[in-house]
Amino acid sequence: MERILRHGISERIKDKIFLITILSPALLLLCFSIFIPILKSVYMSFFDLSLTNMTNPVFNGLKNYQEVLTEGAFLHAFKITVTYVMLIVSIQFVLGMLLSLLLNKEFRGRRVLRSIVLIPWIVPTIVVALLWMWIFQADYGLMNYVLMKIGILAEPTKWVADPNLALVAVIVAALWRQLPFMATMLLAGMQSIPQELVEAGTIDGANKWQLFRHITLPFLKNVIKTVTLVAIIENFKMFPLFWIMTAGGPMNKTTTLAVLSYQTSFIELDIGKGAAIGTLWLIILMIISAIYNKLLTEK
Repeated sequence: MERILRHGISERIKDKIFLITILSPALLLLCFSIFIPILKSVYMSFFDLSLTNMTNPVFNGLKNYQEVLTEGAFLHAFKITVTYVMLIVSIQFVLGMLLSLLLNKEFRGRRVLRSIVLIPWIVPTIVVALLWMWIFQADYGLMNYVLMKIGILAEPTKWVADPNLALVAVIVAALWRQLPFMATMLLAGMQSIPQELVEAGTIDGANKWQLFRHITLPFLKNVIKTVTLVAIIENFKMFPLFWIMTAGGPMNKTTTLAVLSYQTSFIELDIGKGAAIGTLWLIILMIISAIYNKLLTEK
């Protein structure tokens, strides 16, 4: 039976009050930094709102959503976003797995190599964008210089100005920045695999592919689920690399949902419509995350 304290407050209520007191700062921070901006954005999406009528916005119902879904720019940006996310996450996962397998082996200089591999991850995204803009620069960039020196290119290529290559250039920059995170997380998962299982499989005559398929992959399932979901979310909302390297061009070939939302809100100054794009973008991301979790959740 629950003991009642002298002032009529039970131990359970005291624990709840203490728990709420401890969590209150974090909950308030989450409300002000995440939930309130999201609700504010959803609210603005139902208004005809621009810089000229910020103090007196006009409610227009679903007109912003109707325009966004019928103009074609949203669908085009959605296709670019999905293409980019699928390519970068797939390539990142394959290379990250190969790199983590390499770093999991015993060899001289392994610790130094692990430290070097992490360097791109600590570089700010803006710096990464500027660095790769210089590398891809048509006249004096490192990429053209190297490829022309070894005979792959006959003349300089305008990487970020070519409609067929601009998205590739952004993917390369994003891959360089994000690969260390994927490899490090997979490596951490590999090091938690009991070596007794690997040794038992080796004694039973399993080759390296069989060890990887039947021991490594099953043990990495939860890690793979987490890191790939993080990668999907991170790249679905990627904005700095696209805006700094291409600004959505050329010919809108790199206009993702993040770029389209920014252009609509802060260049065309149609804040209500930009908020509608952001709301649809959020809903799509939540649906993708839910489906992804559903597919990979163990039953």
